[in-house]
Amino acid sequence: MVQADFPLDFTKMMKDFDATKMVEEFSKMLKQYKLPGVDMDSLVASQKKNLEALTGANRVAFEGLQAIAKRQGEILQETMNETSKAMDQLSKAGSPQEVAAQQAQIAKSAFERALSNMQELAEMVSKANQEATSAINARISATLDEIKDMALKMKATA
Repeated sequence: MVQADFPLDFTKMMKDFDATKMVEEFSKMLKQYKLPGVDMDSLVASQKKNLEALTGANRVAFEGLQAIAKRQGEILQETMNETSKAMDQLSKAGSPQEVAAQQAQIAKSAFERALSNMQELAEMVSKANQEATSAINARISATLDEIKDMALKMKATA
């Protein structure tokens, strides 16, 4: 398979991304502001978890995209092989009626295979989306709990 020149290497970006560095910078920025009653360490820890969840969800989505692209390449190769076999079969057919019957069978088989491939790819997309969405949803729920706990602590200290 030939890879086109693309200015962004998402694989490298995902591998090189460091949520910890980003959180450290965010932490430094936040600590400049003295907000009464706000537990900055808890806030920073929560944001770090958010970034880690987002990074994980992006990784899952990207891996899903890679798997889909790989499968599409395999499907293309299978289709080319099947087309070659079909052309060979048609060239050996006898009467026009036999050719027409073989063409109809080849078309039916190709249509059924295409539907099956589309369903497989749709399931792959759905699975990748579900995995990424589940990670984000879990983190949103946890973040809301953390916000509630911080608000209760602020109320208790006030």
